[in-house]
Amino acid sequence: MSSQWITIQVDGQPMWAYMALPDSPGPHPGVVVAQHGAGSGVDDFVQEMAKKLSASGYAAIAPHLFHREDPGSSDPPLSRIQRLRDENIIKDINAAIEYLRRHPSVRGDRIGITGFCMGGRVTYLLAAANPLIKAAGVFYGGNIMAPWGGPPTPFDRSRNISCPVIGFFGEDDSNPTTDDVKKIDAELTRLGKVHQFYSYPDTGHSFQWNGNAAYRANAARDSWEKLMDWFQKYLGS
Repeated sequence: MSSQWITIQVDGQPMWAYMALPDSPGPHPGVVVAQHGAGSGVDDFVQEMAKKLSASGYAAIAPHLFHREDPGSSDPPLSRIQRLRDENIIKDINAAIEYLRRHPSVRGDRIGITGFCMGGRVTYLLAAANPLIKAAGVFYGGNIMAPWGGPPTPFDRSRNISCPVIGFFGEDDSNPTTDDVKKIDAELTRLGKVHQFYSYPDTGHSFQWNGNAAYRANAARDSWEKLMDWFQKYLGS
């Protein structure tokens, strides 16, 4: 497995992205990893998730969604998240997808996306915004019913989802709450969208993030195994 930082042009400006490739030449399915909102964005945790995907045979890329911010900013993560706008997020993820599709080690017709926390919301948003995505994995995505920069919300875009979606949530989470998850599940069912949601008891937000108090080993392991099964089914490896 090899990994490196690369630069992608978005709106004429550079966006950093972390890329991890399997050892074999491929071509491999590609997966975008949407960052969580903690820390600097594409931090050690997000990089580790990209490496785990590459170890399973996927070319993974994690774009730095805070790239429009001053790189020297000391603002807390919540402030940086609040300045994000869905129209820019869509541009950034689409640019990462196009980079994957042009890469010689990637199957351009087999692109998936997954993300954590804020990245779970981004995953849901892009599943509805980009029909090239063939599978999506949402980890505890909050604010799916909230607009960032104006309507429509990711939830309002649900009818446009064209790929199978798997979701993982904690029953003790406050964003999304269990009622939020039920509402999203019911809407996808009403619309006839292929999806599967899993909720874990005695588990809150960020349960996949090893190294913080919210980490839950059993939920992290089970959800990752289910994600790999999902990607294998819809993307191959």
